[in-house]
Amino acid sequence: MTLSPDSLIDFRSDTVTRPDSVMREAMAKAEVGDNVLDGDPTTAALEQRAAKLLGMPAALWTPSGTMANLIALSLHLQRGDRFLAPRGSHVITDELGSAAWLAGGMADPLEHDAGPGRPTPDTLSAAIGTPIGPYYSLRTTLLCLENTHNSSGGAVTPPDEHAQLLAVAKQAGLTVHLDGARLWHAAVALQVPPAALTVGVDSVSACFSKGLGAPVGSVLAGSAEFIERARRMRQMLGGGVRQSGVLAAACLVALDRIDKLAETHENAARLAAGLAEHGWEVNEPETNIVLAAAPDLQGRLKLLDGLGIRVLPTAGRVRFVVHRDLSAADIEETLHRIRTGS
Repeated sequence: MTLSPDSLIDFRSDTVTRPDSVMREAMAKAEVGDNVLDGDPTTAALEQRAAKLLGMPAALWTPSGTMANLIALSLHLQRGDRFLAPRGSHVITDELGSAAWLAGGMADPLEHDAGPGRPTPDTLSAAIGTPIGPYYSLRTTLLCLENTHNSSGGAVTPPDEHAQLLAVAKQAGLTVHLDGARLWHAAVALQVPPAALTVGVDSVSACFSKGLGAPVGSVLAGSAEFIERARRMRQMLGGGVRQSGVLAAACLVALDRIDKLAETHENAARLAAGLAEHGWEVNEPETNIVLAAAPDLQGRLKLLDGLGIRVLPTAGRVRFVVHRDLSAADIEETLHRIRTGS
């Protein structure tokens, strides 16, 4: 059976969304300047707003979250340093080894013994050991956290657990970077401001194209001095976009829609409940990602593809990412196709 593109239901990622007419109009009307030479006013407005939301003194727009994380790691690490991150973190598994290849750091994963995507303070403390030993020993200098944790099904780290991990890291003298690509989701799920989830970190990245609907763009935030250094590093990596205000305008519209992420969480819960009723083993989603176990992963992926349901495998499971372009009716249609096989 050949399915038309219009009949496909796309759960591959919350990056597949398309800018709507409101966002496109904002992009078309954006006030712009040369952001490399003397600044772009719309980009500057976005950076100021994002910094305030994230509770940081300054922020820098980047074309992608991978670039934002790479800039942070490149500035925080010296070549050969060891850094710690929860197992399955995006900086370890999904950024093509740039943490080692370009930033020069060696990743060491932390087990999730406090819950999905979260190590306990004791596990972190044991992993740190002696951060700085003899000159010939490995130096541990950085902790990278991820909130929400993508490969754990959009799992959330609440403020109290975040604070405990930060206390251990800071006591050992570690710098802390937070990969907050989907931090907006965590804030909505916990009903707290985004800044409540960044307390104590030295830098944080957040994405405008995951869930919020912008076609491109992330932000890196930290101290004014850190962002000044980050601006130079962004230029080195080819991220010095000229009239970036056209893209920043979309990101500003996206920030107006943070509260609407709650609708995707409701649809994800509806999808998970429906799959469970059909006998699928699924996580109870905390945000917008549903993970389904599959004894025959490739067979399950082939089945869904034949039904016009587009998904991706993650950590040995089927990943459904619910986003703003999928309605409650799309969720019901998805469950209908799985239930009937057509």
